[in-house]
Amino acid sequence: MHPVRFLIFLFFLIQQASLAAHAAGLLRDADIEHSLAQIAQPVLSAAGLSSNQIKILVVNDNSLNAFVADSQHIFLNVGLILKLGEVGMLQAVIAHEAAHIANGHLARRTSNFGTSKTAAGLGMLLAAATALSGNSDAAAGIALGTNSTAQRLFFTHTRAEEAAADQSGIRYMVRADIDPQAAVELLNIFEGQDMLSPSRQDPYARSHPRSRDRNRTIKNLVSIQKKTFEPDLNAQYWFKRAKGKLSAFIRSPKWTFQTLDDEQADDIRLMRKAVAYFRRSDLPRAKKALEAVIKLRPDDGYIYDLYGEILLKSRAPKQSIQAYQTAVSLVPENGIILGGLGRALLADGRAKSALPVLEKARSVDFGDTRVLRDLALAYAKTNQTGMASLVTAERYALQGRIGDALIHSKRAEGLLPKGSGPWKRAMDIQNRAASQK
Repeated sequence: MHPVRFLIFLFFLIQQASLAAHAAGLLRDADIEHSLAQIAQPVLSAAGLSSNQIKILVVNDNSLNAFVADSQHIFLNVGLILKLGEVGMLQAVIAHEAAHIANGHLARRTSNFGTSKTAAGLGMLLAAATALSGNSDAAAGIALGTNSTAQRLFFTHTRAEEAAADQSGIRYMVRADIDPQAAVELLNIFEGQDMLSPSRQDPYARSHPRSRDRNRTIKNLVSIQKKTFEPDLNAQYWFKRAKGKLSAFIRSPKWTFQTLDDEQADDIRLMRKAVAYFRRSDLPRAKKALEAVIKLRPDDGYIYDLYGEILLKSRAPKQSIQAYQTAVSLVPENGIILGGLGRALLADGRAKSALPVLEKARSVDFGDTRVLRDLALAYAKTNQTGMASLVTAERYALQGRIGDALIHSKRAEGLLPKGSGPWKRAMDIQNRAASQK
């Protein structure tokens, strides 16, 4: 079954279970996701997991949380990344979540709930299936959009699972030459959470039940390590880069300027300065800072991606296209960067050129709903109104806007060749919507 059709089928199952359909969004940024992949790679390898198959995604939420909802993604909240003081603490989080995957906790839970009509069963099924179909955006959206009771049901691990993940996580860190003392420092952040009422606890504390005994066990595991650990300068750099870029976009420009001197890496400091100037609508200074970064890192496609984004949002599409084209030449298979190039081409009135770029972006990264929006526009501007209606219907279905999805799927049905693949996708949306009545 086509991944879109499978996804929509499961989405309607969720609707039948009356789960809340509003989606907490992912923060998709090529540079940040690449940085997190560099940080996670030694941990995942130590866990016997493929860093090419497990993606680290950022949830646009300021609370402290991290979780896994399937065997291919680890989700980190913005708030948690910004809270952690050094890369080892983030690697401790990743090691713990990777342990849940490696130890088969999710597989057993999916098996237990697979045929259940409970919110937990359907929520886990959807998260796993959407990830397998490539739509991590929808997976995270549905997972985070459930009510708090359902969240606890399928995100909270048992104490036995947590204890096993603690031990495995420490083992992975040692195997990866990461000082496990960072795991103890991470625990200190959540110290005392068990004493608070659930409404006042951080989400991480609610979904990762702890106890004094478990905390004591972790500290004992760390204390018996006799190995000497050398700092991982590569991981430190990517942690500072991800955190620096996140904070520059999320916190006020004033705060960014006040903390620039705290950053020792020239390229990260200049990148943060560029973002702060951009957010103050000072494009000349933003460009000057980015051009200085490019001189330091001329082969870094992610810097050109940022340059393209800032130029596009500053209404300079022609310059933006040039920056994105360079980014694509340096990082050719990144769906987010391809989507940016397609968006810039659309903004410059070049829909025909944008269409194949956006189609490739979608094939590489199915989960970016921005690409679906832009792809629909490109189809419309090239007089492929049936495909435009279909892609719009699919985007609305993934966002839970079933009424809008139904309207556009009916429009697509009348415009697409009967019996074709796209026509069948339009009919799937209608059939699932009809099943709700």
